[in-house]
Amino acid sequence: MAVKQAVVDRFLEICGQRQIKPNELANLAGVTPSTVYSMLDKTRKDISIVTIKKLCDGLEITLGEFFSTPEFDCLEQEIK
Repeated sequence: MAVKQAVVDRFLEICGQRQIKPNELANLAGVTPSTVYSMLDKTRKDISIVTIKKLCDGLEITLGEFFSTPEFDCLEQEIK
């Protein structure tokens, strides 16, 4: 799995647990809904750490809490 997909999956997991829709996540994080939908777009390859931080702030979780999952620990090396 690619890093970007792992990030998207993690946000979708948290939003599902909290019953939050993408528009609500955007409002909580103080970003535009297009920012969230752009992140969810499978054709986009990257997401900035600043965007991840804002979304985490909106969810009131730390970056450490966000990235502290087995999925991130098992990601393949990006350098090939």
